[in-house]
Parts: sequence; C-alpha cells; structure tokens
Amino acid sequence: MPNLIESAYTSPRLAKMRDLAYRNPSLARLLNFIYNNSKELERFLKFAIVGTIGAVVDFSILNLMHKVFHWSLLASNSLSFTCAVLSNFTWNRLWTFPESRERPIRTQLPQFALVNIIGLGINNVVLVNLAALFGHFIPDPFDYNLAKAVAIIIVLFWNFGINRIWTYRGL
Repeated sequence: MPNLIESAYTSPRLAKMRDLAYRNPSLARLLNFIYNNSKELERFLKFAIVGTIGAVVDFSILNLMHKVFHWSLLASNSLSFTCAVLSNFTWNRLWTFPESRERPIRTQLPQFALVNIIGLGINNVVLVNLAALFGHFIPDPFDYNLAKAVAIIIVLFWNFGINRIWTYRGL
C-alpha cells in the first residue's frame, strides 16, 4: 500500500488531479496526512479487513446460536465475539502486524485477550441497550443485528487504538 500511495502521489498522470486537490487547503492537509502516514493507514485498512472477516464470523455465530439454538442474546454474543477475536488475533499476527511474530505469543495473546475482554464488555453494553431500543420500531432479527453492527464499529476503534499502543507497540 505505501508503494501504491507513493505512486499515486508522484504519478505524472495524476498530477492535474493532485494539483487541483491542493487548491483546497483541507483536502491538501488530508492528502499530506495520508502520504506521510501511509504505513499506519495501511495497518488500519488491514486491521479493518481482518475485522470484517471477524464480523462475518461474529454475525454468523451470533445468529446461529440465538435463532437456531435459542441461546440468550448475551450468551450468543459472548461466544460469537470470542470466536471473532480468535480469528482476528490470528490474522492480525500473520498479516496486519507480521513483525509481531518476533515477540512471544504467550505475551501477546493475553494482552490481546485483555483488550478484547474490555471490548466484549463495551460490545455487550451497546448491543443489549441498542437492541432494546431498536426492538420498539425494528422487527426481529434486524433489531439486534443493527445493534451488533453499531457495537462492532464502536469496538473497532477501541481495539485498534489499544492494541496498536499496547499489544503491537513499537512495530
């Protein structure tokens, strides 16, 4: 991705568009930020892609356990979230932060787990409260699935920020 961003930034073919964009000070600041932080942007995009895979795991297990096996929403969410976290840890270690494999997994996994346990708490609070609110005007199963989507988005920023600072620090 940094090569792609640098290529786009320096491409003669895109020079006219870049020059036009730089006439707008806000857009110029955004383009400079992207160019100067391309490695961190790449990490965030990879983290979001891994998170999307995790969301598919999360939604699938949530709906399977809640609708098919009639588990409570909270128990279904806790299991689905945990499965998604394990998927995310694996893919983040292999792809988003590959240099993190130099550090022992026995240190990293508990750090990742602790961050995600707090994330699970945030996720459960948002899910249960929004599902109750949405349940008044959105039919089941859309009520709790919409609530789950909002919870995932909120927890995405928590998880990326804290994992970047603590679990994957210095990478």
